[in-house]
Amino acid sequence: MTTRPGDRAEDDTRQDDPGRTAVDESAGATEAGETEANRHGAPSAGLIADDARTADVARIVAPSVEAMGYELVRVHLSGGGQPTLQVMVERADRGEMTVDHCAEVSRAVSALLDVEDPIPGAYTLEVSSPGIDRPLTRPEDFDRFAGFEAKLETRRPVDGRRRFRGTVMGRAGDAGDRVAMRIDQDGAAATVEIPLEAVHRAKLVLTDALLASARH
Repeated sequence: MTTRPGDRAEDDTRQDDPGRTAVDESAGATEAGETEANRHGAPSAGLIADDARTADVARIVAPSVEAMGYELVRVHLSGGGQPTLQVMVERADRGEMTVDHCAEVSRAVSALLDVEDPIPGAYTLEVSSPGIDRPLTRPEDFDRFAGFEAKLETRRPVDGRRRFRGTVMGRAGDAGDRVAMRIDQDGAAATVEIPLEAVHRAKLVLTDALLASARH
């Protein structure tokens, strides 16, 4: 069954009773939380994981996810009581994600987490695709989506501000350790370079150009 980007599969998961249900609905990307230093060997030093717990999840599931032909985009834990663990993935060949793809990844991830048990207690596992106005969580995302509009927030002021909105120009610098954006500054176009290590979160803006690109 073919569905919109942003589909997901949900797994009402307990370590002692892992039941699984595929849900055909739009997930919608949520904002990532504060990123900590990746002490646990997660697959990227970027914004894939929120904290030490989700970095552990990323470290555990990334090899299997990649072996299945997918790429890990983000791991995010939200909510109290019985929280939701969101594992966001996309196809490595950039093909369209369906609910069946999400369910396939959900089964594999659930089995891995049942063994490793990185998050104590009950939680709901949600495997989703990024959607059109996706988060940008990996350094290469800023090259891949160059030319599109994005919103970006930094953990510390850069050029006197923390929030930026403009056109992504790709990575800059000899080491590719900064992201360039063309922004409006006092009514004039300007280019700003933001250190990747300072980025708190970044997300594409839903525009006509982005929608048109998604249809091709």
